[in-house]
Amino acid sequence: QVQLVESGGGLVQAGGSLRLSCAASGSIFSLNVMGWYRQAPGKQRELVATIISGGRTNYADSVKGRFTISRDNAKNTVYLQMNRLKSEDTAVYYCSYRSLLRGIDYWGNGTLVTVSP
Repeated sequence: QVQLVESGGGLVQAGGSLRLSCAASGSIFSLNVMGWYRQAPGKQRELVATIISGGRTNYADSVKGRFTISRDNAKNTVYLQMNRLKSEDTAVYYCSYRSLLRGIDYWGNGTLVTVSP
């Protein structure tokens, strides 16, 4: 059982920055992938960025060069630094966790990011 709690969402003007945090607790295995997904109004949930426990990262093309994912393994926390935000980044952002040993996905409840024009 893994619990994920996101924080850091809010209202920001286009071109601004925001930093999201996700704290994981429970049965955390050392070999895992954590990431961020988002769901905009009228759209399906999509991958934003992922980071494996070893540090390798992956980004969606739409955020590449603007967003940076990082993690603090000691704190079981993953971060998403979002720069040069655009109105199309407006969405509910969800934190995810996957144990590569078990292959089971967990999700947070989401944090809303609203980017004004």
